[in-house]
Amino acid sequence: MAEILVLYYSQGGSVAEMARLVARGIESVPGSAARIRSVPKVAPRTETAEPAVPPEGAPYAELRDFEECIGLALGSPTRFGNMAAALKYFLDGTGGLWMQGTLAGKPACVFTSTASMHGGQETTLVSMMLPLLHHGMIVLGLPYTHDELNTTTSGGTPYGASHVAGAQDDRPLTEEERRLCIAQGKRLAEVALKLAA
Repeated sequence: MAEILVLYYSQGGSVAEMARLVARGIESVPGSAARIRSVPKVAPRTETAEPAVPPEGAPYAELRDFEECIGLALGSPTRFGNMAAALKYFLDGTGGLWMQGTLAGKPACVFTSTASMHGGQETTLVSMMLPLLHHGMIVLGLPYTHDELNTTTSGGTPYGASHVAGAQDDRPLTEEERRLCIAQGKRLAEVALKLAA
């Protein structure tokens, strides 16, 4: 069974739910399995540290997860139109993998959640693509063959799945947003299996 890494940072829970839906799409493709991982918060003081094992949710990612998986789905909430610092901090530590070319040629996709409709979804998705492109990954979007991209009045972009969570992060994913997350995972798995072959 070929594994695909679903790596995310989530504070309010929306991105974690999206990660589970992307994983569901991955696992709908015969021969592929999702490996769900998260990253710890970044503390403003170096004396403060997260426990080595998170008290709940997905385990923290390790660099070997990148080595052992044939593809990557990367998710983050929006922070001023950019990925969250915790995810950026983790990615900044992948220089050794970059030097070895570990991720070159592997497919990847990105997903995000924002508080408002115009809260920087697309710029956040692009910000997550940049380190992946530097790693030589093949970045996949969502094609307009998915009708939800034309009919959604909430999240959903050709750059990747997205969600409008509301200012209190209390809006559930719409049916269209959910279908786009699943479709993105499925597309990633199909491409990853073809490339791995």
